[in-house]
Amino acid sequence: MTFVPARLAPLAGALALAGYAKAQQPAPPQYPGLPSETPAEYIAPTAGFNYVKRSVMIPMRDGTKLNTVIIVPKGAHDAPMLLTRTPYDAGSFANHADSSDLETILSGYDNAADVVAEEGYIRVIQDVRGKYGSEGDYVMNRPLRGPLNPTPVDHSTDTWDTIEWLTKNVPESNGRVGIIGISYDGFLPLMALVNPHPALKVAVPMNPMVDNWKGDDWFHNGAFRQVNLSYILEQVVTRANTARWAVTHYDDYDMYMRAVSAGALAKEHGLEQSGFWNKLVAHPAYDDFWRQQAMDKILAKEPVTVPTLLVHSLWDAEDIYGAIAVWKAIKPIDANGNVFLSIGPWAHGGAIEDGSTLGTLKFGGDTALHWRQQVLKPFLARYLKGDAAVPAIPVVTAFETGTNRWRNLDAWPSGCEARQQRACTIQPVPLRLAAGQKAVLDGAPDAKGYDEYVSDPAKPVPFRQRPIPPYGYDEAKGQTWPRWLVDDQREASGRTDVATFVSDVLEAPVKISGEPVANLVAATSGTDADWVVKLIDVYPDQVGRQPAMGGYQLMIAGDIFRGRYREGLDRPKALAPNRALTYRFGLPTANHVFLPGHRIMVQVQSSWFPLYDRNPQTFVPNIFFAQPGDYKKATQRIYHSSYVELPLVRSVP
Repeated sequence: MTFVPARLAPLAGALALAGYAKAQQPAPPQYPGLPSETPAEYIAPTAGFNYVKRSVMIPMRDGTKLNTVIIVPKGAHDAPMLLTRTPYDAGSFANHADSSDLETILSGYDNAADVVAEEGYIRVIQDVRGKYGSEGDYVMNRPLRGPLNPTPVDHSTDTWDTIEWLTKNVPESNGRVGIIGISYDGFLPLMALVNPHPALKVAVPMNPMVDNWKGDDWFHNGAFRQVNLSYILEQVVTRANTARWAVTHYDDYDMYMRAVSAGALAKEHGLEQSGFWNKLVAHPAYDDFWRQQAMDKILAKEPVTVPTLLVHSLWDAEDIYGAIAVWKAIKPIDANGNVFLSIGPWAHGGAIEDGSTLGTLKFGGDTALHWRQQVLKPFLARYLKGDAAVPAIPVVTAFETGTNRWRNLDAWPSGCEARQQRACTIQPVPLRLAAGQKAVLDGAPDAKGYDEYVSDPAKPVPFRQRPIPPYGYDEAKGQTWPRWLVDDQREASGRTDVATFVSDVLEAPVKISGEPVANLVAATSGTDADWVVKLIDVYPDQVGRQPAMGGYQLMIAGDIFRGRYREGLDRPKALAPNRALTYRFGLPTANHVFLPGHRIMVQVQSSWFPLYDRNPQTFVPNIFFAQPGDYKKATQRIYHSSYVELPLVRSVP
C-alpha cells in the first residue's frame, strides 16, 4: 500500500475518480503505422574514394579518451603522419564525406591541404580533451602540469600519448610524426615541444597563441580585446560550441557603447557562468597567472630538440605577438639549428589561403602558394620523410612589403639577403613627432613643444570605419575582421582626437626590418589613459596602376598600451595628472620599404574601440567593472620629445 499524507487525501481521491472516468472511455482506434524511411544506420559507399577515414578514441594516461580522425591516402605505406590537435571539432571529418577526393575534403579546414595531398601524408586530427567528441574537462589553453594545473595531464602529455598510440596502431605509417596548426591549433605544437615524444620529427606552429596578456588574443599590454567576448562565450560554455552570442545591434560600436564596460556586457550574456571568464576578470594585470602560461618563457628554459618552423603574419588580427616572441626566446639557444622562421604578408592563417591580395593590397603573385611549395613542402619532406637530398630551407624566409619580394635571411631581424649579410646593418633611428604635425627621421628632439587633443570616452575612436560588423570570418555576411589591419587609416587621421605626424615626401627608399618601438612622452589630465601608436605608409596622392590606393594610409605596425602599467605590468598605478611621463612599448614586427614618393605617418590616440575596452580615464581598481560615472574626458598632450624608434636598414660603407 502506498502511503498518502492526510493533507493530500482530497487530491488523491480526485485523481482516482479522474482515472476511473478515463478507464470507462473507449480506446482510440488503432491505425497501421508507416515504416520509417530512415535507415537505422547509413553506411556511405567509399569504393571510389582515394582515402580511408578512421575515427578512434585514443586513451590518455589518466584513462580519458580523445576523439581522433585518421585519414589515410589509398595505397599508403611507410607514410609520415601529420597531426593537428584542435578544440574546433575533429569529428566533422568523420561524420560526413563532402568529396571522394582527399585534397578537396581537407581544403575546407586543413593547414596545407595541397601539400598534404601531394606528399601523401597520413592526416590526423584530434579533439582536445573536453571538446566535441573527446572525453574529459575543457580548460582554455590548459597550462602545463604545475602551479596552475595540479593534474597529471596537460597538452604535452596528451600529445605524447597520442603519438605513442599512433606509432603502434597505424600500420601504413613510417613511425615519423609532425604536428602543425594555426592559432589555438598553433599553440598546441608549442606544447608538444615540451618533453617531446621521440617520434615527433617536426613542428609547424602557425600564428600561435603564446602570451595572451602581452599581445595575443585576450589583452594587448593590459588593454582588453573585448571583441573576443563572442568567441569566449561560444568556445567555453558548451562542449560542442552550440551556444551562440546574441547580437543586439547591427554596428558593434553601438552594442559595446550601450553596455558601457566589457564586464557589464559579459554579464548580460551570462559569461559569469564560465570558469575561464572569471579567471580573466580576476587577472587584469600581468601576474603569475599569465607569466607561468607564456609559451615563449616556457620554451626558453632549454633548447628545442625538434625541427620547428615558426610562421608569422605581418597583418595578423589575432595573434600578431606570438611567433616572433617565441623566435626571440628560443633562437639564441638554438645551437643545433632546429629553429626556422617564415614571415608572410598575410592575415591570421593566411598562409593556407590565396596570398595574392589582402584587402586592397596586391602582392604580384600568390605569396601563400609560393610559401607552401617553396618553404613548407621541402621542410616537411626533409624531416618527416627523412629525405636528406631535400635542401634545407633558409633559416628565415621573410616577405618584404613595399617592394613585394621574398628575402632569404640568416637571422631575424636582418636587412640583407644571406649572401649580402655584411653589406648592411640595422640601426635604431628615431622618427621624431615634431612641431607642425611633422614626422622627422633622425631629427633633433624638442623637449618643450607638444600637440594636444581631448579624449572623450563618450565618443571613442573606432578601430575601423563604421558600421563595424560583428567579429567573424564570413565575407558573405560582411565580416571582414581578418583584414582590418590593412584598412585605410584616413578615417582616423581626420579626427580631432587623433594626433597625426607626417613626414615630407620621401626622395629615397626607407627600409625597416624588425620591431618599431614607441617612445611616447605624454601627459593626461586624468588618472589613467590608453595610448595607441600607429606607424603608417602614406601612398602618393595618385597611383595610376591602382587608383584606389591614391593617398591610402596603410598601417605597417600599431599597438596599444594601458597607462596604469607604466611602472610595472603587474602593478597598476594611477597616473599623475598633467605630468609628462614616458611610455616605451614595442610595436609588431615589420619588414617594409617606404618607397620614394610615399610619406611616413605616425598617429597617436587614446581609444581603439570597440576592439579594446574603453579606458575610463579615471583610475579604478578593475576596468572590467568600471561604472558609467567613471568615464570622463581627458586632455592628452603628446610632447615633441616623443619618437618612434625605427629598425632602419642601412648600407655598410
